[in-house]
Amino acid sequence: MHASDLAEEYPLVGLDTDALEAAQIMAKRRLPGLVVTDESGRPYAILPASQVVKFVVPRYIQADPSLAGVIDEPAADKIAAQLSGKRVRDLLPDNPHELPTVNADDTMLELAAIMARMRSPLVAVLSDDRIVGVVTASRLLSLICATP
Repeated sequence: MHASDLAEEYPLVGLDTDALEAAQIMAKRRLPGLVVTDESGRPYAILPASQVVKFVVPRYIQADPSLAGVIDEPAADKIAAQLSGKRVRDLLPDNPHELPTVNADDTMLELAAIMARMRSPLVAVLSDDRIVGVVTASRLLSLICATP
């Protein structure tokens, strides 16, 4: 089975997409992350949902999670406000890591190896530098663990 056989349609966002909109796409569809494209529509980075969570949770709470217990609910409800006025590019690290991509004709094992090595929740499948779909870790596991 080739990567193109496993690839599914998947929402893409650009570097200048509103950060709150990107977070809402992930939340509404329960996605592990999004593929971020550059101005020409080519894949640029993967934005994991965990990176968005990291962005909205204040650093002092990340450093000492026990402080989260003393934050009142009205203050906690305003955490998403951290995304207001931000773009997807603001959520990405300054130097994005290697992009988890595979070619459409790569095998399932090659795809799994990239996903495992890069610890990515999803991999973009490319044909001629264009995204033809995405394979998520849950999709890959459903195929690997399927009983005959």
